[in-house]
Amino acid sequence: MSTTNKLVLDIETIGEDFDALDHATRENLTRWIKKSSDNDEEYKLALEDLKNGLGFSPLTGEIVAIGLLDYYKNEGAVYYQAPGQKNEEVKEDGVSLKQMTEEEMLRKFWELAERYQVFITFNGRAFDMPFLMIRSAIRGIRPTKDLMRGRYLYQNNPEALHIDLAEQLSFYGAVRRKGSLHLWSRAFGIPSPKSGGVTGDDVGPLFKQGRFLDIARYNIGDIRATRELYEKWEQYLSF
Repeated sequence: MSTTNKLVLDIETIGEDFDALDHATRENLTRWIKKSSDNDEEYKLALEDLKNGLGFSPLTGEIVAIGLLDYYKNEGAVYYQAPGQKNEEVKEDGVSLKQMTEEEMLRKFWELAERYQVFITFNGRAFDMPFLMIRSAIRGIRPTKDLMRGRYLYQNNPEALHIDLAEQLSFYGAVRRKGSLHLWSRAFGIPSPKSGGVTGDDVGPLFKQGRFLDIARYNIGDIRATRELYEKWEQYLSF
């Protein structure tokens, strides 16, 4: 597979403001927690979790950063949203930080995807890829490649082979606890993107604070760690 182009990618997302949603949508989202909560305190806790989790669904969230790293060149870009700002493009650690709207970054991603045959993610099959594809459709953009086709690597898709390291390292879920990118990075001695003090849970608050470049820089850490973890998997566990 050395002659194929490989792209490492990761996305960051935020959820909509729950209180700004229409009544029918709020009712639809909270119906299950109303039924499962035994008292007001349980409901309040479940409601807070729901509000904080709206960014996990492409139906109630959007993409605020897409990190892309060419595996062989070890260079790439992070496309990121920064509403209300006009930031010049900058380059940090071989990665260009480029301000775009969600629609612009999705169009750019699918244009770039046509040049690659292998896509490397961590937990991308359960999150990044379906989120990218659904948000693209919502924006009226047709994906150029089916990045959800062929879960198992022996079902080799020569046009778009998606290697999800969370699935590979857990042997498609055979390992009881899959582990986060931080835990896998720690185990293999790879610098964790969480070591800078920012986690995925911080993306929403950072976005509200207008700290858009901090989100982009955190995303760089994710794609760098994913690339290094892929090297470990390919060297020792790829068959």
